[in-house]
Amino acid sequence: MDLQKAINELYEEKERIDGVIASLEQYLHRNSGTVIPKRRRGRKSMGPEERQEVSARMRSYWASRRGDSES
Repeated sequence: MDLQKAINELYEEKERIDGVIASLEQYLHRNSGTVIPKRRRGRKSMGPEERQEVSARMRSYWASRRGDSES
């Protein structure tokens, strides 16, 4: 078997498969009607109430670590 001929046939098959994938993706996006949400990265932001709760909890934690009986 001619190696160059085999390579050319594989490239042609790859182009055909890429075309099929592209058409299926278009069909999927056209008919779904929904947009896939992107995931957010990083930390969640805290509201003021949640920040106060964490602050009080950490004050109590560090006081117990020091051996204080403040809070």
